[in-house]
Amino acid sequence: MGKKSPKAYKNSEFLGSRDARTIRILAEYLEPESRFRRLNVKDTIVFYGSARVMDGEMARKNYDLCQTQMAQHPTVENQQKFHDAEIRLKMSRYYDEARELARLLTQWSIGLKNSHHRFLICSGGGPGIMEAVNRGAADVPGGKSIGLNISIPEEQSPNDFITPELNFEFHYFFMRKFWFVYLAKALVIFPGGFGTMDEFWEVLTLLQTGKIQKKMSVVLYGEEYWSKVINFQSMVDHLVISHEDLKLFHICNTPQEAFEYLRDRLTEAFL
Repeated sequence: MGKKSPKAYKNSEFLGSRDARTIRILAEYLEPESRFRRLNVKDTIVFYGSARVMDGEMARKNYDLCQTQMAQHPTVENQQKFHDAEIRLKMSRYYDEARELARLLTQWSIGLKNSHHRFLICSGGGPGIMEAVNRGAADVPGGKSIGLNISIPEEQSPNDFITPELNFEFHYFFMRKFWFVYLAKALVIFPGGFGTMDEFWEVLTLLQTGKIQKKMSVVLYGEEYWSKVINFQSMVDHLVISHEDLKLFHICNTPQEAFEYLRDRLTEAFL
């Protein structure tokens, strides 16, 4: 008798082929859906932000080291390293503040009456701001958080603070972005680069066009950074967006301010 051929759903060569791409996409929808349902995850607070931001303690050590190296060997290379270290130290406040905001929100959510972990912190699962918010949730006894990691050549390995059963790994950016938004009841956008911009603009577009119909509070965190990076008023002045579109998000500058705003909006809309 001839050797049996593997069943199609057990054929790893086929499942990894171009022809099975639709199956792989569907799996990145169905597997998270199954896990979220099993773990009773219904509401999230999603944080976006740079993978390249250091925590304050690490940034200070890096700054001191680069300062010493420049003093001993004032080469062009060491001068550039010291310059970068100054910026990283300044930016590290956003790591520490993201961690604190996530801690405040997790503590509040756990304390809600007749609800256990009603709102779970959700990040992109990697380093930087993503690590900060998973870490902030873990700072609270019993705190849980989600990490939606993406497989890319650089930067993205899961951080150590994600709740293990809520650690996801995606191949397709659009399926990852779907899960960011689908369960989200609020979004917090910390300073970031292309990835953060991409996620922020997409959500604003979905809100502007009414494709997101649920109530969703959006906090743009760090006016000092964002006012230099994006000139929203100029977009209004050039008539490419309306003044009403500026109401799609709310600017906050401290963890306490952002916490109080989100707490009040979430309470009003969902509790």
